[in-house]
Amino acid sequence: MMLEAALVVMALISVALIGACVWLYSQLKSSAALQQERDAARDQRIKDLSKRLDTYLTGSIRMGEELHELRQTVAPLPDKVSQMEQRDPANLSFTQAARLVGLGASVDDLTQSCGLSKAEAELVSKLHQAKSGQL
Repeated sequence: MMLEAALVVMALISVALIGACVWLYSQLKSSAALQQERDAARDQRIKDLSKRLDTYLTGSIRMGEELHELRQTVAPLPDKVSQMEQRDPANLSFTQAARLVGLGASVDDLTQSCGLSKAEAELVSKLHQAKSGQL
């Protein structure tokens, strides 16, 4: 009788262990499926970010090329301005007046220091105001 009771207890424990194993196996399968979904979402996010990065890099490269072209275009301008100032003394007055207006000179200051008429000095002053208003 004792042996039969021990066998029944062992059978019950075996059935409980089999049930626990089946439950753990189903939990493992659902965890694996969930992990696959997360991995797929992560991989898609990485692909999306990679595309965005490629787009930014392409834009940066293009911007760098355009900046290089712009530098080549702008580089000779200071020399050209200097040449123009040396050729036309009247133009020098306007360049000087523009610089003075940038420093805060009044219309009267421009007429006295640059030899401009009052109308010319007012024009230079208004042009500077319009230009600084756009920035």
